[in-house]
Amino acid sequence: MAKQAAAPHVGREQWSGQLGFLLAAIGSAVGLGNIWRFPGVAYDNGGGAFLIPYLVALLTAGVPILLLDYSFGHRYRGSAPTVFRRLGKKFEPLGWFQVAISFVIATYYTVIIVWAIRYTFFSLNLAWGDDPAAFFIGDFLQDAGATVTADVVGGIFWPMLALWVVTLAILALGVAKGIERANKIFIPLLAVLFLVLVVRALFLDGAMDGLNAFFTPNWEALADPGVWIAAYSQIFFSLSIAFGIMLTYSSYLRRRSNLVPVSYVAAFANSSFELLAGIGVFSTLGYMAFQQGIAVSELEGITGVVLSFITFPQIITMMPGGPIFGVLFFGSLTLAGFTSLLSIMQVVSAAFQEKFGLSRVQVSVLIGGLCMIISLALFSTTSSLAMLDTVDKYTNEVGVVTSAILMCLIAGVGLRKLPELQAHLNAVSTARVGAWWRILVGVVVPIALAYMLVTSVAELFSEPYGGYPWTFVNLVGWGVVGAMVLAAVVYSLIRWRRPVDDFVPDPIPGFARDSARLGGPTTPEAQR
Repeated sequence: MAKQAAAPHVGREQWSGQLGFLLAAIGSAVGLGNIWRFPGVAYDNGGGAFLIPYLVALLTAGVPILLLDYSFGHRYRGSAPTVFRRLGKKFEPLGWFQVAISFVIATYYTVIIVWAIRYTFFSLNLAWGDDPAAFFIGDFLQDAGATVTADVVGGIFWPMLALWVVTLAILALGVAKGIERANKIFIPLLAVLFLVLVVRALFLDGAMDGLNAFFTPNWEALADPGVWIAAYSQIFFSLSIAFGIMLTYSSYLRRRSNLVPVSYVAAFANSSFELLAGIGVFSTLGYMAFQQGIAVSELEGITGVVLSFITFPQIITMMPGGPIFGVLFFGSLTLAGFTSLLSIMQVVSAAFQEKFGLSRVQVSVLIGGLCMIISLALFSTTSSLAMLDTVDKYTNEVGVVTSAILMCLIAGVGLRKLPELQAHLNAVSTARVGAWWRILVGVVVPIALAYMLVTSVAELFSEPYGGYPWTFVNLVGWGVVGAMVLAAVVYSLIRWRRPVDDFVPDPIPGFARDSARLGGPTTPEAQR
């Protein structure tokens, strides 16, 4: 007797509509990496020429994996552990590995947002003085270097605690009343703030020199494999794919939700914001070079933490109307980070709700509270900068890339689910994906990412990351990766409090006929 597919959907939260989901997806994708990472990565890897491998990476990996996330979440209607458990009991650890990645990212993402919040107010009176580097490293962070300390920095601890309380309160409100409402406010506000910032930057002296430095192509760079690795890394870093976010978000969509066009809009909205960030950042760097009488290529600190919290304060001090520019920049950084943080924490929240039968409030208090305690204990201390840098490197370049490879292999080789997932995408969307998607997800992406992973791991083993002591990088870097793997195994062994294995996906119109014609399975059950 056929099992009923409808029962598992009853009572599941949903987005109020397509717009709410799209804004949430864009809010997750548009984060800190768009503003402080992309411009520097592009500049260091061929300038304007980098846009070619970047676009190739977007089309061959970013969009296909985004569609894979959407198809998994929407078809199997659950969090990452739920989805992979429904694919097969032995695949559940991958779901928990993705939850562990999100959990770890959340612990350090909050401290960067707190830095941005504090610097928004510092901009009003240029509190960093004449030496922003000394202020940031010494006065603000009280940095102790590559050591693990328990010395709490009060100026970071208390704002971080407040940020966690707000974040967990929004999570407790749920998908529609909490996350969706927050994104409907913050994403338009972010767009307005950042657009004003970019327009202001374009009218600075030297702005055109900055844009020329950003867009002038170095075609020889395209022959360097490292440039292509950087492009694929940036796409994964910025699109929020392969660690449970888009999978979880898509599970809250209604049955007919036009997944394919939405994925294109979300992906290209993210990339458009990155390009806009590059224009704004390099217009501003052009002004800095103009003021110092040097070429833009001679500037240092054009990516990451240094760009945002040392280089930009220097520029804000130099420019007319600097305090207003500073509020716009750091305000944008705060909003971009906060919307991404909400999506990261929802991955964790959804998983524990479904596995342990907890309510949203219980998860926010218990699991969110644990994440908050770990976050405060590790990243509000004087060792936060080196720890953040190391944990971020290992989590993204080892954890996320490994997760993406395993997703592709499970869908393409292990279970041969790609025809079914393709049919599902086409059945619920006005636009269609063709065989190109199966080839990319099943062959091209795993090979490209495997090469990227091997290269990154070889580099991490050959020399200590960031020049930190081996003891520190092994404890903090590989220690975090090992902890994520251990958590994935342990949580997979715990019994589910809610039924999960009796789920049967909705039938796909025409799938049985088309699959039979090609000699494949005619029902989802037959593919298991």
